[in-house]
Amino acid sequence: MNLTLYGHGGKWLMVDLGMGFAEEDAPGAELLFPDPAFISERRQDLLGLVITHAHEDHIGAVSWLWPELQCPIYCTPFAALLLREKLEEKGMLEDVEIHEIPQSGNFSLGPFEIETVGVTHSVPEAMMLAITTGQGTVVHTGDWKFDPNPVVGALTNKAALERIGKKGVLALACDSTNILVEGRSGSESDLNASLEDIFKKCPHGIVATCFSSNVSRMITISRAAQAVGRKVALVGRSLRRIEKAARKLGYMKDVPEFPTDKEAVKMPRDRVVFVATGSQGEPRSAMWKLAQEEHPVLALHQGDTVIFSSRTIPGNEKSVIRLQNMLARLGAEIITSSDELVHVSGHSARDEMRELYAMLKPEIVVPVHGEYVQMQAQGRLAKECGVAQVVLPQNGGVIRLAPGKAEVVAKVQSGILALDGTRLVPLESEALHDRNRIMSGGMALVSVVVDREGRLSEDPQVTLTGVVEDDVSWDAEQEVSESIASAMGTMGMDILQSDEALEDHIRVAVRRSIKDISGKKPVTVVHIVRI
Repeated sequence: MNLTLYGHGGKWLMVDLGMGFAEEDAPGAELLFPDPAFISERRQDLLGLVITHAHEDHIGAVSWLWPELQCPIYCTPFAALLLREKLEEKGMLEDVEIHEIPQSGNFSLGPFEIETVGVTHSVPEAMMLAITTGQGTVVHTGDWKFDPNPVVGALTNKAALERIGKKGVLALACDSTNILVEGRSGSESDLNASLEDIFKKCPHGIVATCFSSNVSRMITISRAAQAVGRKVALVGRSLRRIEKAARKLGYMKDVPEFPTDKEAVKMPRDRVVFVATGSQGEPRSAMWKLAQEEHPVLALHQGDTVIFSSRTIPGNEKSVIRLQNMLARLGAEIITSSDELVHVSGHSARDEMRELYAMLKPEIVVPVHGEYVQMQAQGRLAKECGVAQVVLPQNGGVIRLAPGKAEVVAKVQSGILALDGTRLVPLESEALHDRNRIMSGGMALVSVVVDREGRLSEDPQVTLTGVVEDDVSWDAEQEVSESIASAMGTMGMDILQSDEALEDHIRVAVRRSIKDISGKKPVTVVHIVRI
């Protein structure tokens, strides 16, 4: 859910606008977005949105939140192609002003002079930004690495970084994702021989799963498959969308056209590698449907091999393990990066970060892109590398970089929006809160019919859902009904004649009764009917 704002001279520049996936604490919600309320209230001063690269956590919220911003967007051709598809799906394409910029180049927006610096990553056309104002230059890294032999695109433009460093860098906002990994992240090209060797040893079907936007991995898997006489088929809409964009822009010229999944399932299983979405255990992904034996085209057979050619994003561990267990129960052999060389990260490790610090020599480091513990570790490394000031950000924190000492000077409205059905709601909304409570404690629905004086006209009706087992629910409902009648017998007329007061007292009686029966504290809804 990356979103960063840079402010100078009363104007604002936004860098990236990404999304995340909802977890168990947001039942029923699918996607998460940063809340742009602070900047949407100041959108007349928002000069533009610059996208560093086309990963969903940097671009995925644009089609959802742009109506709140209504600013021009600046991105490379690959990101622009994917973004236009998203906007077209929402009928917004004609409304949004998109400027295509080169991966390495220069442009200006108000008081901001911006130089883009091409870097290697797992998606084409990733770039760092050197943002210069009268107060100095800030380098925003986005996601990056120093890959000595990239599969897609050119090497990271180290000459530009060295030049920027010699001119002087006020601050570096640096990706912290891989800060806990010593050494270097490795080259995508290193995977080719390893995957080829693994494919040779697999006598049956092969399903590989990776991030759908990882064009480099798609190409690496294809080359390894070709070497052992297998074809590659993509399973999942997002993979096919990324492939289409990569081919259109010439990034897959030497990669044969892939058969469709429907064509591939008719081929001998030992002649195909299926590449599927869902490496993070996402519900409704191709891998999830495959594990549930619900995929409309593909099925796993005993002895097939499933390769997780990706890392597990922090927070997704339970989902991934659950998916792997389901696949194993179907008879699949599971291979992960813990077993074989099947993945290299698109993010820089510690030695690459040290090299970047040596090139840029920033006065200030602001660790970004990672869990707080990772950003903390980035700060320690920066100090080891001689950086004078480190400021750890938190969501909503306003950091003054200059003039004067770098520090957090204010906190503004921030938060998370969840896609709940077709609506965007705050993650802390009452609806999601109640849904969580229902998941843990169940629900009690109570209907009480009373006369104008508040006397019961018939026995209270109680329905318990998710509170007790079905075979004892009737007895429990009767017991709760009796507790309501008993409680009402002790209530004064001031309570009985007020619907609001009566609802509150009945709710308390119901929750007390259910706690005695089951130990649960369900969401309780009380309806009062007066006749």
